[in-house]
Amino acid sequence: MTPLAVQPLREGRGQPFDEGFEHETLLVRRGRHGGVPVIVAVHSTALGPALGGCRMWSYPTLADGVRDALRLSAAMTLKAAVAGLPLGGGKSVVCLPAGAERPRGAFREAILRDVAEAVEVLDGSYVTAEDVGTDSDDMAFLSGWTEHVVGRPKDAGGGGDPGAFTAAGVEAAIRACCTAVFGTRSLAGRRVAVVGVGSVGGALARRLKAGGAELVLADLDAGKEALAAALGARWMDAHDALRADVDVLAPCALGGVLDDELVGEVRCRVICGAANNQLADDGLAAELAARGVLYAPDFVVNAAGLINASLELTGYDLETAQLRAAGIEQKLAGVLEHARATGQTPLDAAVSLADRRLHAAAVAPAA
Repeated sequence: MTPLAVQPLREGRGQPFDEGFEHETLLVRRGRHGGVPVIVAVHSTALGPALGGCRMWSYPTLADGVRDALRLSAAMTLKAAVAGLPLGGGKSVVCLPAGAERPRGAFREAILRDVAEAVEVLDGSYVTAEDVGTDSDDMAFLSGWTEHVVGRPKDAGGGGDPGAFTAAGVEAAIRACCTAVFGTRSLAGRRVAVVGVGSVGGALARRLKAGGAELVLADLDAGKEALAAALGARWMDAHDALRADVDVLAPCALGGVLDDELVGEVRCRVICGAANNQLADDGLAAELAARGVLYAPDFVVNAAGLINASLELTGYDLETAQLRAAGIEQKLAGVLEHARATGQTPLDAAVSLADRRLHAAAVAPAA
């Protein structure tokens, strides 16, 4: 089927998007099986094939879905580069209509067939995985139609649900932040608000409780209040939890939550969570720093899920995945130290690290 658009974007900083994205390829096509738009954005393959999850979500317009794919894929490039992986950044988005219910049964399989066909169009430059709205069973289904997929269940030779690994990495990052701000990596007695307690946030909450933290939990799903009761945590609505008087705020739901209004109202010392693209605008990192709030760059904090999935490309090993998730503590500590030494925000320091690695790849002689 002919794509609605296959657009190689211009290299360099000046781009044909107001948001300033710089991408190698944008693919947008209406699936011939499910009839739903499928978007694949490849931001960079400078370090290797672009790896990023398949998000199945409802959007007000197709343009909103495209914008999300572009934004998320750019973050994946940074995540892979800072993590030291031989991978680039990409993302796929199934653009469901606003208010649509989760596709099921034959309709879901039809949509996944369309995702597989879009992945195949890119001939290995993009590898997909699970993301919001998809799971390891979906990746197993996709693997029947494309080899460019990771995140399959463990019984299918994959790493399974990456949520536990992402949570382990976020806990490690929180410890690095606590060392930088409070002088100790211990979580005992630390007050932490986890906003969004799905597969990652819920696992993180359990790990923090085991480490001795005092928890505030919030989620749009009121059914998650049972987890708060089980962990002896205080339950709040998300609006109040984001403004709670805590040591650490851990946003673990969708991105863009840290906007102009919230940045002026947070009462924490550290923001360190699993959500992608937490800042509505990158300039807000400087505002948080000016208020004495340490914002840990999300693409450093939540990299363990990507690390876990990437191991499937070379042969999955559980022990290696666990060690690399724990290693995020030292990775972030290095970023924070570089930020302190140079007077940069941690976000700018992390982006600089990624840029240096990408530049080195760009100027390296071909093998």
